[in-house]
Amino acid sequence: MSFKSPGQRRAANRVKDALRDTTLQVALLNHRVGSRLKLRDVDFDCLNLLNQHGPLGPGALAKLAGLHPATMTGVLDRLEKAGWATRDRDPDDRRAVVVRAAPERGREIFELYAGMNGSMDEICAGYTVEQLELIDEFLRRTATAGRDSTARLSD
Repeated sequence: MSFKSPGQRRAANRVKDALRDTTLQVALLNHRVGSRLKLRDVDFDCLNLLNQHGPLGPGALAKLAGLHPATMTGVLDRLEKAGWATRDRDPDDRRAVVVRAAPERGREIFELYAGMNGSMDEICAGYTVEQLELIDEFLRRTATAGRDSTARLSD
């Protein structure tokens, strides 16, 4: 990809720098929240994936998290023991297991993110609907690029 002007290249570099800083700050926030909940980073990541993608089989969750299935077993054991997730029989396939996040525990996570959510609401209130839609598109495309890059490194 070539940029149309040196100014566009500089602006793109500033966006990438800001995105790296944002990624780092969110990772640090997630680490702090996970610590407050007494969850390892990998366990908290898996819990977030369960909350985002709904009930999943252990293999599908392991793939999303980029973990070996044996590692996922340990993660699920810890999440289940601490009351953050359950493993149930899949209603469509009684031989299979489905992992669900415990919805009654969600409030604890929500409360720890209240400050960030409030800050995000204030930031977003300063933009028009059209600007927010553009930001949303950019972030979704960036997330897709991240998933694709992760998958290429996994092969």
